[in-house]
Amino acid sequence: MKFVSLLSLVMSLSVLTGCSSLPKTDAQPTNASMQTSLKTAYDYQLLDTSFNQVSFQQALAELKSYDVVFIGEYHGNQASHLLQMQMLAALHQHNQQIDRPTQLSMEMFNRDQKTNLDNYIDGEIGERYLIKETPAWRNYAGSYRPLVEYAKANFIPVIAANAAADLVRCIGRQGEAYYDKMDAEEKTYIAEQPFATVEGYEEKFFSFMSGSKHMPKKRQRNGYLAQLTRDNTMAESIHLAMQQTENSQVVHLNGSFHSEEHLGTVGALKRMNPKLRIAVVTPVHLQNLDEVKAKKRKDEFYYLLNPQPQEFVDSDYKRKVRKAMFDKAKEKAKSCK
Repeated sequence: MKFVSLLSLVMSLSVLTGCSSLPKTDAQPTNASMQTSLKTAYDYQLLDTSFNQVSFQQALAELKSYDVVFIGEYHGNQASHLLQMQMLAALHQHNQQIDRPTQLSMEMFNRDQKTNLDNYIDGEIGERYLIKETPAWRNYAGSYRPLVEYAKANFIPVIAANAAADLVRCIGRQGEAYYDKMDAEEKTYIAEQPFATVEGYEEKFFSFMSGSKHMPKKRQRNGYLAQLTRDNTMAESIHLAMQQTENSQVVHLNGSFHSEEHLGTVGALKRMNPKLRIAVVTPVHLQNLDEVKAKKRKDEFYYLLNPQPQEFVDSDYKRKVRKAMFDKAKEKAKSCK
């Protein structure tokens, strides 16, 4: 699934009416030649902005000069998580040599979870507590543990960048009106301007939503506001962290929809500080390379990776799982004011 986190939001809204890089070659690679290179689920191939193969070291040589490096991911894809780990470690090790602070920012933790995350980094609670009581994402141990452990071992601050999930859920149900129902503490868990627009993002969002024609326009609009709340909050979290630690380099991890084409969180951060040098590293499923090339996108780097296994084959089981997801989302929505 291409945009897992966004798709999960869309599905919830529908009831809320309820590995290593290869050496650079002179020739432009073809999809066929790439396929032989990506033999395992951990393999990836880095491409530059013109879709030419580059090595990890070539990419690193450029990325180390940026203020913020966004590494988009397909949630649960092990090649994404391997690349993130390798890039964080390499950038941090370079920054140590020039006495530059590094910060790790993550979509996977929300502002209201900051205390638990900080306590874990400081060694005051164990991993079981972090996972169960925060709670962390279900794939934390397999996907994000290496990054958090590296940060913990190397005294790298970890930013709980995202908006509080319960508040986002309620905005997805009630739209802008829900903001006025929040108390002062709740408002600190989202951006000061949660619904500030990002040029070109609305068009992209509703193009993605075009496959949900059964969903009323109002729900789709509220879904967009919920998405903006996440993007603006993550951007503000990065912005504030950089103000508190001057000259730092932030490595931010998020689902690819939040950063690709310099939209979403990237666009919001640029609005807050136009002077920042921001690089975007975007995943592309191998079979979609030609499609992405045709769109003439200009992220700084791309990385090819194999798709995840087909999620459903049995249609009856798919309906059963989706219904359970809808019912759970509907139940959670009852907590909205």
